[in-house]
Amino acid sequence: MSNAIENGAKQAVVNCLKVRSGENVVIVTDRDTEKLGGALKLQAENVGAEVQMFVMENYGDRPDDGNNPIQFPSEIGNALKGAQVSFYIAQGKKGELQSFRIPMIKEVEANNIRHGHMPNFIEDMMSQGMASDYAKIQEISKKVYDIASKAKEIHVTTSAGTDVTAKFDQKFKWIICDGNIQPGAWSNLPDGEVFSVPVDVNGKVVIDGCLGDFFNKKYGDLSGTPVSYDVKDGRCIKGSVTCSNEKLKNEFEEYTFNTDENSNRVGEFAIGTNIGLNKLICNLLQDEKFPGVHIALGDAYSDKTGAEWTSQAHNDGVMRNVTIEVDGKKIMENSKFLI
Repeated sequence: MSNAIENGAKQAVVNCLKVRSGENVVIVTDRDTEKLGGALKLQAENVGAEVQMFVMENYGDRPDDGNNPIQFPSEIGNALKGAQVSFYIAQGKKGELQSFRIPMIKEVEANNIRHGHMPNFIEDMMSQGMASDYAKIQEISKKVYDIASKAKEIHVTTSAGTDVTAKFDQKFKWIICDGNIQPGAWSNLPDGEVFSVPVDVNGKVVIDGCLGDFFNKKYGDLSGTPVSYDVKDGRCIKGSVTCSNEKLKNEFEEYTFNTDENSNRVGEFAIGTNIGLNKLICNLLQDEKFPGVHIALGDAYSDKTGAEWTSQAHNDGVMRNVTIEVDGKKIMENSKFLI
């Protein structure tokens, strides 16, 4: 195993989740990602933790088409009941957000576990996003939070044509995700973002980085086939979606408009703060932390933000070359912070 992987795994275990000797740790992985899950296991055992590692394929088939997705097994749920720390580090499959990951997160929250969430994790992320200076990430995240949490309006433009304005109300919380994961909390790793749920969004969104959920692994880099859509009154407008990849367009529309009544609603507005990253790798888990903006259609993480609605969908969209104005003051230009 390379030093880069070992160092990234150590940072996740020691610096982000702060695993201590004698704690019980649960790692959920899959066959494609088992090497990286094993790296986390080794680092947790090195600090004296008791570790249980579960491989998803041992509990059923994982079809790519989302037909009968694997269900979250009671054996893992029971293990989580006795854990202080957990990791999910596996490749995402269609339908598993609802059938596996959401039930798992509910167990994490119910049992006050410190949880590192690492869907679609790859080796490069251990040596890049996990190797960033988290003290600096925490510093810039705090600055962004202090500005955004008071914002009434944030205007976002990109070189690809995004021109969208989001409005906010302080009754909904802004959340800092900076690698400092506390009991009862979970965060995606690599970390580095500040997010909330807007009360209104209007304009045009062009996703030329990558999408989330199963779209990420299936379609990857969207710079050559961007997905664009119009937003009015906080919802993606049916009939406004454009993309030169007809299959992607159709799948995006199906997911957005036919999952449930809120799957076309803007549920997340986030500013990436991992200033250790210098390029997009078209893996959502890391790219959403790249300095810039990502907007998600679907669930609003109501348990964190205080939003009054939920959805079974959540599809992030990462944009390139982002400029941000908060209440008329520019804080980012072409994905470079000005603060």
